[in-house]
Amino acid sequence: MSQTPVLPPNERRILRLEEVEAKSGFKRAHLYNLMRAGKFPRALRLGVRAVGWDSIEIDAWIAERVNSRA
Repeated sequence: MSQTPVLPPNERRILRLEEVEAKSGFKRAHLYNLMRAGKFPRALRLGVRAVGWDSIEIDAWIAERVNSRA
């Protein structure tokens, strides 16, 4: 039985697309449009066909959205 380890808040790690979609609520095409417009953190190149996002940048982006609505 495999379980994802629980990481402390602000633990830096690389998030793959599926997790970024789940956290942001946006799908791939919209995320890439936001990145192109400079409104979403840029993906990091992990390999020839692999990208990921810095978890701290994604969490900061989400916090910024929450704070801006108040």
